[in-house]
Amino acid sequence: MRTGQYGARNPSAASAGSISRLLFRTRMVRLQKFLADAGVASRRASEQIILAGRVAVTVDGTAVKTRRKLYIALNKPHGFLCSRRDPVKRRTVGDLLPKEWNNLYPVGRLDYATEGLIFLTNDGEFCLQLTHPRYGIQKKYLATVEGRVETKVLNQLTRGVVHEGERLKAEKARLLSANHSHSVVELELAEGKYREVRRLFEAQGMTVSHLRRTQIGRIKLGDLPVGKWRTLTGPEIKTLMSNSSRTGPVGTHEH
Repeated sequence: MRTGQYGARNPSAASAGSISRLLFRTRMVRLQKFLADAGVASRRASEQIILAGRVAVTVDGTAVKTRRKLYIALNKPHGFLCSRRDPVKRRTVGDLLPKEWNNLYPVGRLDYATEGLIFLTNDGEFCLQLTHPRYGIQKKYLATVEGRVETKVLNQLTRGVVHEGERLKAEKARLLSANHSHSVVELELAEGKYREVRRLFEAQGMTVSHLRRTQIGRIKLGDLPVGKWRTLTGPEIKTLMSNSSRTGPVGTHEH
């Protein structure tokens, strides 16, 4: 067999094949970003859409157009779901936004009974970096707890507890006030697991009667009224993204 008879042994053919694969990969990465920017899906999900052969100039028959990225901070009220819609018609955070923003989705979750700061966006990359555990974005909460919270309870929360087979842990826990009927505790979390604050106290035999998230990264809830929203500023967005990088700017408008 002569060298060069088959492409696998032909340096020129091998080089051409490598270049072809590289060009395909480069185009797919660019297309992933385009689809994510258009709000179709996250970059990772967009890759699967591309590989499945669903993308040409349209996605599933619908033309893809880039749109302005939006980043909204909302003070979620008690009794609202972190969803755009609900099959049984319960109130959702989408009900608090303009109807033309029906392409925005919540960044993470607050449970039905929890109030406070939550972001909504149509930027898949922003959502990923603020919710994936590997980025460790810090979040602060104010919890009103039934009964008096002792120092030993706070210490246990920061050491970590096991609840329903899952390990939970607060990065910081600080007692702000206490009497015989209730205590107010500020907690800082890095992961934000399902109902984590409530479950931390449940593991200590205590009940959270009121819970509000007050801060995400460096962005504070401040004096934003309950049920109202504002757009994040360009510097705020950059701060959140740079914080997530360590472990599309818009102007400010309130409603």
